[in-house]
Amino acid sequence: MPDAGDARTRSEPSTDERGAASVVVVGHAARDLVLRVDEIPEAGASATVDRRIERLGGKGANIAVGLRQLEPSVVAVLVAVLGADAAGEAALREASDAGIDVRHVARRGTTALLVDLVAGEGERRLLEHVTEESLLAADDIRAVEDELRAAAVVVLQLQQPDDALLAAAKAAHAGGARIVLDGATEGGPRDELLSLATVVRADAAEAVILTGAEIDGVDDAERAARELLAKGPTLVALSVPDVGDLLVWDGGTQLYPHGDAPVVDPTGAGDAFVAGLVAGLARGLAPREIGRLAADAAAATVQRLGGHPELGALADDGGASHGDRAGA
Repeated sequence: MPDAGDARTRSEPSTDERGAASVVVVGHAARDLVLRVDEIPEAGASATVDRRIERLGGKGANIAVGLRQLEPSVVAVLVAVLGADAAGEAALREASDAGIDVRHVARRGTTALLVDLVAGEGERRLLEHVTEESLLAADDIRAVEDELRAAAVVVLQLQQPDDALLAAAKAAHAGGARIVLDGATEGGPRDELLSLATVVRADAAEAVILTGAEIDGVDDAERAARELLAKGPTLVALSVPDVGDLLVWDGGTQLYPHGDAPVVDPTGAGDAFVAGLVAGLARGLAPREIGRLAADAAAATVQRLGGHPELGALADDGGASHGDRAGA
């Protein structure tokens, strides 16, 4: 990034040296079931489902799909686990059809199931059936170390076991990749991952895990972001509840307020935001423009049902609309 606080501070090969930019997303893949009802029923009552969507889901898969939509020139590689069942086969086909490299998706057990129950104006309940075997193991990472070392960017979705995340981060760092952390983890692994990261994105609850500080407003978010920058990253994005997303780097900050459009379903907003961050890195944008693209991607996602991204329009218009609204 050409702006102050350049996120390209480590000596990684450029996109030109590598050919087409390769982004490896290490995270979760699942079957996503979205159900919309007028009202969520009380105990013992029932409700009629007026819309049902079943498709590929999971944070890792959503990030990879969104990235491909925003930046089709990127080679997006998904490292995840899907079940050795019909649901896993269907999800794998859908990921492949979306242009994702699925050679490193492990197959075992039962595909994780994520149920998104939506009612009214964005009222949501999430149900998750995620087994241990549907998460990545260190052996899964060892099998893809060469891919991680060759990547331009590696995204680590932090709802995976710490040993797998650390193995992936070390391999990526050894190859000079820029590492994007999404979410939070605790203890020693947290500090080691932060020391290797280039970009960190977290919501308010995750920021508490990362820093111990509550995020009640923009000032709180900036203090927490500055604390995270001191641990190694060069760009930090934190959500401020009911306000927007704050991007902080050495020498600058930018707030992207939430828009006025009604929220249909908040599911997947964070995944889309991360996809926008990575697409901005791939384009070589300055921090403010990276944040603008990420915020636009999140805003587009919450205006539709389900967390699966549909971001192709932002690839066409360059994602400028949110920046205009936010005065960036």
